[in-house]
Amino acid sequence: MKNPRDIIKRPVITERTSEFVEQLKYVFEVDLKANKTEIKLAIEAIFGVKVASVNTLRMPAKPRRYGRHSGYTSEWKKAIVQLAEGSKPLEFFEASV
Repeated sequence: MKNPRDIIKRPVITERTSEFVEQLKYVFEVDLKANKTEIKLAIEAIFGVKVASVNTLRMPAKPRRYGRHSGYTSEWKKAIVQLAEGSKPLEFFEASV
């Protein structure tokens, strides 16, 4: 198996994903070649929680301009991870006041 830290790149923290936290759903940017089983095992290994389900989607590249130069952003893969009932919430999604 690959290193779990190579599969999970970073958490995606936005207003919409912060609403998912109440339902024990968390969103991560993952490796483009990772499948759902690898993502599930990586989350369980890194955070020590039980994963109920994983949904993935590929975010397409978007055209961008910078002055007279044009190009595209990178394509990336997003995983929405549903934790099992009774699992502890992940710490870095907690807002500190």
